Amino acid sequence: MRKHLKVIMLGFVILVWGVCSSTSGRAYGAISTATMQEIDRVNEKGPYLGIIVPNSFEMNPLLQSPSFVADLKVPYLDYFGITTQLLLILFKVKGVLHYGIAGNANPQLQIGDVTIPRYWAHTGLWNWQRYGDGTSEELALESNGDYTREIGYLRFANYQNASENGKPIDNFLNNVWYQPEEVFPADGIPEVRQHSFWVPVNKHYFKVAKRIEGMTFQGCVSSTCLPRAPRAVRVKNGASANAFVDNSAYREFLNSKFNITPIDMESAAVALVCHQQQIPFIAIRALSDLAGGGSAVSNEADIFASLAAQNAVDASLRFITLLFP
Repeated sequence: MRKHLKVIMLGFVILVWGVCSSTSGRAYGAISTATMQEIDRVNEKGPYLGIIVPNSFEMNPLLQSPSFVADLKVPYLDYFGITTQLLLILFKVKGVLHYGIAGNANPQLQIGDVTIPRYWAHTGLWNWQRYGDGTSEELALESNGDYTREIGYLRFANYQNASENGKPIDNFLNNVWYQPEEVFPADGIPEVRQHSFWVPVNKHYFKVAKRIEGMTFQGCVSSTCLPRAPRAVRVKNGASANAFVDNSAYREFLNSKFNITPIDMESAAVALVCHQQQIPFIAIRALSDLAGGGSAVSNEADIFASLAAQNAVDASLRFITLLFP
């Protein structure tokens, strides 16, 4: 296990060091010859499983794990926002594991549970329909193939406090229609776009993840404990967008409309890049709060975020040992 994790984290460490540091303290777009030589040295022992982490808070439990061994040839480690694309371009990566914490949209699960979705969707790309147009009317640029009504929509009038004769009063915000992302797969026809809303994780990785279902984790922070021990579970769908969801109505909409469990801001982006580059991918997300509140232990990310981060790391380490027995 120690050998595997040392190899896995090497690429991350050197990528941070080489791309984001220089003698003058500034970062440049070009990569120096010395840095490329270091990257080549790493790649000689590849390919690797790349680990992508949202931020240092979620990375620290991994760095503190006895399974992590730093490369002594790298002078220091710092965290920067490294894109999945850079990782896949510069290093020999045969797969990507993404982990972290997430909000919960599934009332059947609780804070601390570790979720492993089969599919990820980016739910932040919309066509915002003009006021006065209805659901049967074509969207702007729909005829060109730029937009679609196939995925579904959110009607703002359904979420108003006021009503008239038992029916929602119309709303000037009208409807937003969810849209798929444009992708250009590495093995596709150049300049011919494809569309993807649901991005599947790798089938083999998801099958391996079944072996950690039922795994239990710590459920207390000091004297504050959850109703039951958190557990790992595979779920149908997860969602990401450039929005922090702390609203119960939208949480319930995502769960009822798309069967979403974890809600975060990164996983779908990683999934889309891996899908485009044809690289195996899986995401493991521990639930830190019930998005928008609504239960006795809801909306307590300040208390349970550290516990969720540790649970995500524990599940990820177990997954790695099963992936590389």
